[in-house]
Amino acid sequence: MPRVVVDVMLKPEILDPQGQAVANALPRLGVSDVASVRIGRRIEIEFTGEPDLDRAREIADKLLANPVIEDFTVRVLNTDETAGAQS
Repeated sequence: MPRVVVDVMLKPEILDPQGQAVANALPRLGVSDVASVRIGRRIEIEFTGEPDLDRAREIADKLLANPVIEDFTVRVLNTDETAGAQS
């Protein structure tokens, strides 16, 4: 089934308290070489026919992302990405 991925991230100028919390916790895990962390969302949309990137952009703009504080990217999911995913 064709799948489109929408990645939503806070704009760079917006503070990310979740990302800051993760970054602050990393030294306790022995990780000291990470400068910053940003937290976002990944949404996968399955289309019944061909993936429609324009429709996915419209969905992201109107429903999935807040354009005032968030940016988003839209792309077709490669089959390699699902096979190599780790949980």
